[in-house]
Amino acid sequence: MSDMERCLERDAGVPAMAATRDWRTPLELLVLGAVWGGSFLFMRVAAPVFGPYALVELRLALGALVLLPFLWLARAQFPLRLWPRLAAIGVVNSALPFLLFAWAAQRAPAAIGAICNAMTVLFAALVAFLVFGERIGVRRALALLTGFAGVVVLATAKVSGLSLGPAVLAGSAAALLYGVGLNLVKRYMVGLPPAASAAVTLGCSAVLLLPLAVVHWPAGPVPPLAWAAAVALGVLCTGLAFIYFYRLIHRIGAARTSTVTYLIPLFGALFAWLLLDEPVTVKMLLAGGLILGSVAISQRGP
Repeated sequence: MSDMERCLERDAGVPAMAATRDWRTPLELLVLGAVWGGSFLFMRVAAPVFGPYALVELRLALGALVLLPFLWLARAQFPLRLWPRLAAIGVVNSALPFLLFAWAAQRAPAAIGAICNAMTVLFAALVAFLVFGERIGVRRALALLTGFAGVVVLATAKVSGLSLGPAVLAGSAAALLYGVGLNLVKRYMVGLPPAASAAVTLGCSAVLLLPLAVVHWPAGPVPPLAWAAAVALGVLCTGLAFIYFYRLIHRIGAARTSTVTYLIPLFGALFAWLLLDEPVTVKMLLAGGLILGSVAISQRGP
């Protein structure tokens, strides 16, 4: 067999191998979407019992413990001079958004936080434009306007006669902070191992939040279901999900992995409807469609 024949045989085998493995990608994205969608269900169960401070403290600490082995292996890349910067990014990208979502979970159905979370992609583009001078383009500007229209629709909705406005504002603020955090990570954490960096940011946030968590710790006994939800939120939805997320980015790229954004609201609403019997109203569906549609428009290639 000639060298050219060997090359042709090798190149022909690559698409065949990719095709046989292609089923993994949608399945893994579904799993990650389900896990992160489930985080809003767990917050809805645990937040009314723990309160936002204690719940987020558990989430941060457990997530950091899961990721600690990655930090230990990469400890030489994290001199002490980096830790203040990483701690500040952790507050913006983890502690504050987690608190806002937990606060919203005390006051509104789980689907509300999951829908607001989808705005992260749009806010990241807006922050990059306003603060860092990146181009935004007409298409993304239209996507932002569409997404904000979805937020307005959601904020004016009511469930069981109660206004969702405060919870929507909290969830939107959390998504904005995620957008700021993504830009900070992109610019100030380049070259650092992602899982180890997440361990530092989560751990620092847990230390900073600890005094507030102690002061606001639940006075009465916490039911087992709330404990299970809090542990799942920290271990599964924060620590293990980060590992899974970074592995997907490494294998299929950031652009394809970001499509999980579309799945989180769907799973968040589905779990809340199935397991908590929470209603999904017409306005929630309309708002979710506007927000997810705007994300789809913003992520389309040229």
